[in-house]
Amino acid sequence: MPFDKLRDLVGDGLRDLVDREDGVVSAVLQSYIAGRWVSGDGEGEPVFDAGTGEEVTRVSSHGLDLSAMVQHARRAGPAIVELTFHQRALLLKEIAQQLTAAKDELYELSFRTGATRRDSAVDIDGGFGTLFSLSSKARRELPNDTVHLDGGLERLGRAGQFVGQHVYTSRPGVAVQINAFNFPVWGMLEKLAPAFLAGLPSIVKPASQTGYLTEAVVRKIIDSGVLPEGSLQLLSGGAGALLDELGPQDSVAFTGSAHTAGLLRRHPSVLTDGVRLGVEADSLNCSVLGPDVAPDDPEFDLFIKGVVAEMTVKAGQKCTAIRRVIVPRERADEIVEALTARLTKITVGDPSDPDVRMGPLASLGQRVEVRKAIEALRSSAEIVYGDPDRVSTVGADAERGAFLSPVLLRARDGAVEPHDVEPFGPVSTVLTYSSLPQAVELAARGRGSLVGSVITNDPRVARDVTIGLAPWHGRILVLNREDAAESTGHGSPLPMLVHGGPGRAGGGEELGGVRAVLSHMQRTAVQASPNMMTAITGRWTTGSDRVPSEEHPFRKSLARLRIGDTISTDSRTVSQSDIDRFADFTGDTFYAHTDPEAAAANPFFGGLVAHGYLVVSLAAGLFVDPAPGPVLANFGIDNLRFLTPVKPGDSIRVELTVKQLTPRATADYGEVRWDAEVRNQRDEIAASYDVLTLVAKE
Repeated sequence: MPFDKLRDLVGDGLRDLVDREDGVVSAVLQSYIAGRWVSGDGEGEPVFDAGTGEEVTRVSSHGLDLSAMVQHARRAGPAIVELTFHQRALLLKEIAQQLTAAKDELYELSFRTGATRRDSAVDIDGGFGTLFSLSSKARRELPNDTVHLDGGLERLGRAGQFVGQHVYTSRPGVAVQINAFNFPVWGMLEKLAPAFLAGLPSIVKPASQTGYLTEAVVRKIIDSGVLPEGSLQLLSGGAGALLDELGPQDSVAFTGSAHTAGLLRRHPSVLTDGVRLGVEADSLNCSVLGPDVAPDDPEFDLFIKGVVAEMTVKAGQKCTAIRRVIVPRERADEIVEALTARLTKITVGDPSDPDVRMGPLASLGQRVEVRKAIEALRSSAEIVYGDPDRVSTVGADAERGAFLSPVLLRARDGAVEPHDVEPFGPVSTVLTYSSLPQAVELAARGRGSLVGSVITNDPRVARDVTIGLAPWHGRILVLNREDAAESTGHGSPLPMLVHGGPGRAGGGEELGGVRAVLSHMQRTAVQASPNMMTAITGRWTTGSDRVPSEEHPFRKSLARLRIGDTISTDSRTVSQSDIDRFADFTGDTFYAHTDPEAAAANPFFGGLVAHGYLVVSLAAGLFVDPAPGPVLANFGIDNLRFLTPVKPGDSIRVELTVKQLTPRATADYGEVRWDAEVRNQRDEIAASYDVLTLVAKE
């Protein structure tokens, strides 16, 4: 790619150009600090095109004011915290839309990292999809507020005037994100999105080898002006003394090697100053083929395709790639043969060539590391496909670029190295088992992984292996003929599911839908009176004041409703005739409603009782205002409980209270959650539940 085109993609605000003796002109990648694009001192370290070996850019963080960077983020924090979860979510959606419109030029730049078009889709489109997904989930599952409640109310006193509630609030800190080279777009966005939703400004430190693609995305986000200033800053080059600037409200999310993770864990800011560290590190993921699968079963082909895909997508440079292929001993020869046949179809070469299936590794240095790992594996395994020293390439120079053949090994019995050595490239090792407990034991020897998969059509095998693998894995894919058409595959982290793993994999949990957002926030147990709890949480609390409404609340728009607005209805007597008609009309003739003798013998009822759903239906007739008005629809009932049986002759009444108001930012209506209590003539609660309605804003 000519430099002028690269400059257009990365941005015009690059530092002064560096003229080198060989005539190649290279730009020094900039950082975005305290509202300005700035450059580190010196010429910087060179970064090379993975496929051609040409210099792409240089990186340096020397001389950058990292203290100013952190302080700028802290000053930006309050503006983010003032936004509600829904407002933050809509900003992420807007960013995703703008980035999607520019993805073609990002694809062009991505080729230089060694990514094929398919690889770029995983990274670039996957990153944008993560923004869309988390934005949507936040608006569905989090309130249009800045405080989120965790669990239900705890009654702490006998009279109900002392209660407890867990709440999540935003921390006044900074989220530092140190990312790996293999996913320069998705790796940044999967960390940025939940941190921003949690109300935190982010400092992004990409890996230098592919940081120019990250820089291009950050530049587009900054140029859009969508996020409040200070929400996102970029540090190109080494992290330097960045962690020295952090304190107890700050966090670091790291993806990379276990060695570097160990250094971070021992940093004084983490050890003694309370900086929270989340790690995603080395992971020897496995895929287990069930003993029930024969070569003519659909699952056999699914297994072979899955292993080869995980070996070759991103040239195997995925933290979720399959490193250990665990198969029944009696099927090993057939599996090796099938994997070999499929691997021979993989074309290696220029990643921009649409006919190429696998591009180069990220760098020549990375190729050296993978070759070392293969050599270590060979002490207990033999290569059954590929040559780590030679590879045929299409449209590229195999030596100038960081190209490597896919390599498949078969381990000998008792092999240790496959469970200790992670070749971060297109390499997998076949291991054999003779029983399911042995298969689980082999998987566990990885000492904690991000993901494992089980390919079987036998429910017993699926259960036994999944339960055995679960303590050692953050995610498990169970694949068979039924879910194959919709499965996203072994190695695809999904925004709504946890991405992380125990033990060796780091112990962190990136992603996971709302879980990922809440992991950045502070959970606090609040103890207070019901009225104070209502004031603090913005949600009506059982036991707090009800405000009698002279006007029926169903006649009020969302703008006029207030937390605590209540209507107390008249009473209605439930007759035996009501019960009989309901049983006849619905077909619900359960004996407790229709057989006096059997109902009398029931230890809970002692006689005929009304249907619970009859009670709820009659209650609606007591509180619903039938005329057209602001209430547009009832869309559900939550937390329904029947607490005291209603017998023929009992009377019921309803107290309906506005519990929570949630305006929808993109609609002319919002959600109202009503607390409903159905009480009998003795003031006992017969039923309690939340009624959910959609109400016009005006």
